[in-house]
Amino acid sequence: MSTQSTTGGGDFVSNLGKVYAIYTGGFAAFVVLIAILEQLGVPNRILGYMFVGFTILVYAFIGIISRTMQVSEYYVAGRRVPAVYNGMATGADWMSGASFVGMAGSLFLLGYDGLAFVLGWTGGYVLVAILIAPFLRKFGAYTVPDFLAARYDGNGARMMGVIVLLACSFTYVVAQIFATGLIAQRFLGMDFVVAVYVGLAGILVCSMLGGMRAVTWTQVAQYIVLIVAYLLPVVILSAQKFGLPIPQLTYGAALEQISQLEQSFIQNGLAPATMKLHTAPFTSFSPANYFWLIFCLMVGTASLPHVLMRYFTTPSVKEARISVAWSLLFIFLLYFTAPAYAAFSKLEVYSTLIGKNVTDLPMWVYNWGSLGLVNICGKAAASLDAVMAACAALPGHAGVVRWQDFGINTDVVVLSTPEIAGLPYVITGLVAAGGLAAALSTADGLLLAIANALSHDIYYKMIDPNAPTARRLIVSRIFLVIVALLAAWTASQRPADILSMVAWAFSLAAAGLFPALVLGVWWKRCTKQGAIAGMAAGFGMCLGYLLVTRYFPGFGVQYLGMSSLLNPITNAPVVDLAKAMAAPGALDSWVAATHPLQSKVGWFNINNISAAAFGLPAGFAVMYVVSLMTPAPNQEMQDFIDACRRPRGKTLMEEKTA
Repeated sequence: MSTQSTTGGGDFVSNLGKVYAIYTGGFAAFVVLIAILEQLGVPNRILGYMFVGFTILVYAFIGIISRTMQVSEYYVAGRRVPAVYNGMATGADWMSGASFVGMAGSLFLLGYDGLAFVLGWTGGYVLVAILIAPFLRKFGAYTVPDFLAARYDGNGARMMGVIVLLACSFTYVVAQIFATGLIAQRFLGMDFVVAVYVGLAGILVCSMLGGMRAVTWTQVAQYIVLIVAYLLPVVILSAQKFGLPIPQLTYGAALEQISQLEQSFIQNGLAPATMKLHTAPFTSFSPANYFWLIFCLMVGTASLPHVLMRYFTTPSVKEARISVAWSLLFIFLLYFTAPAYAAFSKLEVYSTLIGKNVTDLPMWVYNWGSLGLVNICGKAAASLDAVMAACAALPGHAGVVRWQDFGINTDVVVLSTPEIAGLPYVITGLVAAGGLAAALSTADGLLLAIANALSHDIYYKMIDPNAPTARRLIVSRIFLVIVALLAAWTASQRPADILSMVAWAFSLAAAGLFPALVLGVWWKRCTKQGAIAGMAAGFGMCLGYLLVTRYFPGFGVQYLGMSSLLNPITNAPVVDLAKAMAAPGALDSWVAATHPLQSKVGWFNINNISAAAFGLPAGFAVMYVVSLMTPAPNQEMQDFIDACRRPRGKTLMEEKTA
């Protein structure tokens, strides 16, 4: 049986509902089997290996049977992916390990201010649907730089697009591989470096042989796993606490209980009067920074190449537009749940840990503390002795866990919540499998975006335009392996700045690509010279602002008002820490090391994370001015742009597929 008929052709596409219904039923049966084995006393370590091993084997099987040697199948899945399944694959592609693992953690730490991430990331898909995705699909590109080269008549714009794509995507993929290592380290007991390369193997087998076709059908399977894994724990907690298994509706009641507990902590001396209240607005971001962050994340989301390339796979322009709507729905299911997840997790911690004697801590504290991810009294809670020594070293400590004594790494809130709530291990293992699915799916999409840009845009379009199909795909796979190995090596070094750099990806994409994409579709007068100059100016200003504010604070950049910062480990206000850090420069060093996303501000007190606030206007302005100073595109190009805007009609640029 050929792979064409089984994985990419009409027979497979017409039976997608049946195929994935069987897959979902099989996965549910596997979860039930794990639950039974847990009751029979099978060790948790074995169950963890079964969970992770089974899911990776399924993804690998899909990747292997989806192998192809056809260019259109490898780059754009043959443009045959139905809207609903492309929306599901996009949801998995977007729902990175950072979103799955870190979103609820950020809301746990930031409270109200964390909603900026939810609003920005979901709002970006509205811009994708209205301004960009349908028109790139009508154009018929294989990659985002492909569109830029055709619209702006040459490889100058293509090269700028590749540079921005690499800057946006590489650290993003490093973070996904880092997340796979973190999950495997905790649940499989592997050494972190070994876990990173095991995760890499899972990523490569999903994407290397089949390209976008394999990645698409794997991501659909991964979305099913990750959304079930994310919803189930909080659904159970909602039912246990409020008798209603709809956490989005009981979320308000959880917030009310959190507020009552916070007030009781202050009254009973278990928290300072300056404690950060969960529902208090603008305690981590100023109002201006809050809304700038939403704006930059929206525009950045609408510009990320690995997101946009998903809409090249639909059968038509209409399907591309519908696909964006499905994407938003599937993403909404997780993002609408994330605030509730954070609230229920915090409620569990407040109810079961704060006020407890340090000699009577639950085992989950030590399980995660031994990895350096949970702190008590400012030190990793690796053991009872370590906790007692740390608390005894604090003047006047009464041996009871206070609010300011507890700290948890935001990246483990989701993974640890089932354990914190005392749920069966099968739920904990399911969440780990979901986090792994999220990290693998996004890593596949990012690696494919990078490899395709290097092989298609650089090698085929600029170096060897006469390269045969087989050589093009071999080159793409070689690049895929090289980039993956480089990313895994980088992740294995545990880079301190990786989280801040991932956050930078949105601003860099917004400043470097958004003006060229939007004006390329909506302003016929935009010229090649204007696009190249605008992309260089926007990307350059954004990158410069990021580097200066992060690494060279002496150049007219100051720290954010210290009263609005919290220690991410102990949750204590920075103003308290400042009194204890008498050495000159000690506070500056601490903030730079522990709070890279929110610690620096520059012009107009805009946070480092919102650097597109300067790069984006610069890109638009330079593009506009230079375009007016240079000759307008010829009539043929202007007619081409008009045709690109029309939803009806065939794809404008077709390429041979074999």
